[in-house]
Amino acid sequence: MDLERILKSIELGEQDRVQRDLNTYNQENAQCFFFNVEERERRKQQELEEFRRNKFRVHVPDSDSDYDSDRSDDPELKLRQRLGQALIQFLAQDLQPCCLLSCLETIRILSRDRLALGPFSSEEGVRTLARLAGIQSADREVARGGGEDVTVSRTEAVKALCNVVYNSQGAQEQACRLRLLSGLAGRLKLSAESRSPPAGQFYDLRLIFLLTALRPELRCQLAREERGVSLLTDVLERALCVRWGDSYEVLTDRLVPPLSQEDSQLAIEILKILFNITCNIHKASVDEEEAALYRHLAAMLRHCLLVNCEGEEQREELQGHTVNVLSLLPLSCLDVLLAVRVGPGSAEYMGINMDCVEALLGFMERRLDRGEKLREKLTPVLNLLTESSRAHRETRRYLRSQVLPPLRDVLSRPEVGSTLRNKLVRLMTHVDTDVKHCAAELLFVLCKENVSRFVKYTGYGNAAGLLAARGLLAGSRGGGGEGQYSEDSDSDTEEYREARSRINPVTGRVEEQQPDPLEGLSEEEKEEEARRLVSMLNRLARDQIIEPVGVMEDGRLAPLGGRRRNCTPDTLREEPEEGDGESERDSD
Repeated sequence: MDLERILKSIELGEQDRVQRDLNTYNQENAQCFFFNVEERERRKQQELEEFRRNKFRVHVPDSDSDYDSDRSDDPELKLRQRLGQALIQFLAQDLQPCCLLSCLETIRILSRDRLALGPFSSEEGVRTLARLAGIQSADREVARGGGEDVTVSRTEAVKALCNVVYNSQGAQEQACRLRLLSGLAGRLKLSAESRSPPAGQFYDLRLIFLLTALRPELRCQLAREERGVSLLTDVLERALCVRWGDSYEVLTDRLVPPLSQEDSQLAIEILKILFNITCNIHKASVDEEEAALYRHLAAMLRHCLLVNCEGEEQREELQGHTVNVLSLLPLSCLDVLLAVRVGPGSAEYMGINMDCVEALLGFMERRLDRGEKLREKLTPVLNLLTESSRAHRETRRYLRSQVLPPLRDVLSRPEVGSTLRNKLVRLMTHVDTDVKHCAAELLFVLCKENVSRFVKYTGYGNAAGLLAARGLLAGSRGGGGEGQYSEDSDSDTEEYREARSRINPVTGRVEEQQPDPLEGLSEEEKEEEARRLVSMLNRLARDQIIEPVGVMEDGRLAPLGGRRRNCTPDTLREEPEEGDGESERDSD
């Protein structure tokens, strides 16, 4: 569609003609997310040919947007910018609903191009779109009335605002200046007061999410000034049509039809905003009123974990965002996850309903099996289960029965196999430090932070990283740590008791009998082999390939002193005398 022709129609102000031309343009570009494809490809080809000639590349663009950085003289871009400015001015008139909708659809398409955002990210542009979205208080009558046409136009204006705010820092600043967040929160409150279902609020929530994700100061505004946690919990409650039983108990009926895709997407958007505004909670300093608020939210989140959705991927996404929010709430408020009556089909342990913990465990295992983006997708649920196990004895004992059942297989390494224990032990040597720490920490807590029990289930080689970080390499500690643990003992199976003396503590399994490498050597030959070994170790240390370390009195690893670095087989047998200065330095 010729943009000059559209500009001429707008200039003449003929609404029917404008609507017709814009509809044609919108249909042609409905799926267009990048403009000037031919120009971009031409530049890529030109750079490739230049690279072939010169055999070097001065700059490798990070993304397609880098190719657009010098497009200020692009005639097509200038036309789109002119069209955007003309549309903003045209929207100041009293337009017919169909023409208004066509204009907003065109703006939504144009707002996908970051370089064409000037007219929309200005104060006039943001204010105009906000007015048509019904966000400002002066336009409440637009938001409330006008029929279906106005509702569709309002939604189209919010979609355009989402694009503009996401792509433009200037638009974000204008949104803060115009207090759009307050207007959006006010609209949610009006809907809550009317008790109407939150239909049509998805893009309002998406805009709130973008504002709170991109502007940290708006997170505090929504949480404090607008009482965002309470407001969003109420919207979530209406979106899921929950029924309440006793205090902090949502009645979850698994026989009801699954949650529709529209409702689950609405819930996911609410959870994303809740995550933004709860990430700065001081978990240890909540007062009574805040504790009641977070317990109410935790009860809703328990329902989100257990509710069925249309499609497994949708349920997985809902559970993932639920876990993210749960991991931020004060631990003292998570007792409501267990304070639910045991019903038919419930997972029960020690007379307590473990449906929620079982759902978390299943979610964790699915994320483990997928093995994708473990840091962002797995560590939240690992941390949540770890902290819950520290705080709640019943949770720890149930998880231990599922993850660390009595040890029977003494022939396989702890990391080999398909059980949950095997999968978590494999993570203890993962390349990502956060992932391996979270996996080790969960297993350590399930062992009641008892070193000998931890080594028993994981093998010393796998456990060494966490033990070194905690200063526990010097020996076993009888448990305790940060959690409040009971005195129940770790009962051994008959298979383990029979094989205990033959288990290699490093690998955590019974090893095959290996031949003695020194068998058949004389004492002089053994001494010679020892000297060669020490010589090689000294050479590696001098070349700084390795650094000899030892376990200090506090249980942590520390570099050994100079005497140990240049040792001989004879000095290896010597013990430092009392008061030896070098020995004191070694222990520092």
